Amino acid sequence: MLPPYSPEPYVDFSQPEPRAKMLAALKQVKSELGREYSLWIDGEPFTSGETFKSVSPADPDRVVGVFAKANADLADKAVRTAHQNFKIWSRVDPDARARILIKGAAIMRRRLYELTAWMCYETSKAWIEGYADVCESIDFLDFYGREMMRLAGPHPVTPFTGEENELRYMPLGVGLVIPPWNFPLAICAGMTTAALVTGNTVCLKPASTSPVMAAKLLEVLHEAGLPKYALNFVPGPGSSVGDQMVCHPLTRFISFTGSREVGTGIFEKAAKVQEGQIWLKRTVLEMGGKDCIVVDETADVDAAAEGAVAAAFGFQGQKCSACSRLIVHNDIYKDLLDQVVARSRELTVGDTVGDDNLNMGAVIDQPAYDKINGYIKTGKGEGRTVLADGKVPDKGYFIPPTIIADVKPNACIAQEEIFGPVLAVIPCKDFDEGLEIANGTEYGLTGALYSQDRMRLERARHEFHVGNLYFNRKCTGALVDVQPFGGFNMSGTDSKAGGRDYLQLFLQGKSICERL
Repeated sequence: MLPPYSPEPYVDFSQPEPRAKMLAALKQVKSELGREYSLWIDGEPFTSGETFKSVSPADPDRVVGVFAKANADLADKAVRTAHQNFKIWSRVDPDARARILIKGAAIMRRRLYELTAWMCYETSKAWIEGYADVCESIDFLDFYGREMMRLAGPHPVTPFTGEENELRYMPLGVGLVIPPWNFPLAICAGMTTAALVTGNTVCLKPASTSPVMAAKLLEVLHEAGLPKYALNFVPGPGSSVGDQMVCHPLTRFISFTGSREVGTGIFEKAAKVQEGQIWLKRTVLEMGGKDCIVVDETADVDAAAEGAVAAAFGFQGQKCSACSRLIVHNDIYKDLLDQVVARSRELTVGDTVGDDNLNMGAVIDQPAYDKINGYIKTGKGEGRTVLADGKVPDKGYFIPPTIIADVKPNACIAQEEIFGPVLAVIPCKDFDEGLEIANGTEYGLTGALYSQDRMRLERARHEFHVGNLYFNRKCTGALVDVQPFGGFNMSGTDSKAGGRDYLQLFLQGKSICERL
């Protein structure tokens, strides 16, 4: 009998034992950098004659891995073979599929520090950010495995005299999974294993800036006993490989996490019925946010400052849940702003694969670096720059914590998703205006309210329009089955990853009746 699910605990890297294990893992991973990774299609490794490199954002000359690059023909082959193999995988006992995930979680637990170290190299995560990413991956596998066991078999229906009736949930078919680079193991693992454990075959197209972590997931699942035919690994450009599989008539569903622009494009393409297609494609989309923390005049200012800094600058602000707007009541505005600036000045920035347990690394690549700096330039004309001069290394895509105060609610940096370490601080005259500003974007993913006023907290439960709402804590750090994750409006389809209804997005109900 399996023990009940509970989230994987974190470690404290200021303690000698976790620190020593992390340094050893970084040394091990350093010796394995630059290896080549194949495509996997129909249970076999493939090459295409073309390759691309995954490099470290902190040092673009450092090659983390070299990948075979898929093309449109190989993408077509991946979908077609997945369609054929669905007939086999979908008939594997659900409990057997679930046990693969449970075993995979155990393997990840044994490799926790190593997988964290790979993430530090490939995406420049701070140690604790990488460790939390692997812990979330473990949680997804542990939780979804147990959920599949719960969902397997018939479900209760109302009895009717003279008939035997039942309701079963069945897999859909071929799923295309397109994960993001910012949670390169956790979100990739959650999306992929949810589709697999429900009996679907999967074509996984990893983010081109973090394919090593997706390849590590493949290793774990193969070791755990997943038949190699069930999961195709198809790295390559979204413009050719991704679009080919999105539009393929044999693709049954698309699971995507990423930008609003790409997500809405997938939504539009998936809606078009292709020649030979006999179903309406299902889309599961999570597309980011313009998240905020609201702080009223009754709040604990110290706690609010601590939460705002952690949520704004954790993993360089490259989280769809990151706090990019801090909305503060006029009465405490100066005090809170001063504390946030002071705390942010203390953050350490650098290459996270060194001996020091730094707070922040580099942003993911040159396009992100240029885009974020463009927003900073715009923001300096939209408010008062109170922090932007932090020391960073000369090499790599490093951007210091940046805070711009006195920003108008309709300013560019208060409306558009920046996805970097940039915080816009917005004053408000009262709680009503603060709530109006919070809801005043096209997104609705996460938000937080710091307040000691019970009636305001109760109002926010109904009126603060986000999928994940937090009171008196930061707006990042959702835990699997503790805070199921997904947002409203242009933040996506509110899929609630890590929740008890998530797996049903990859299933379809079949009602069966026999007259007695």
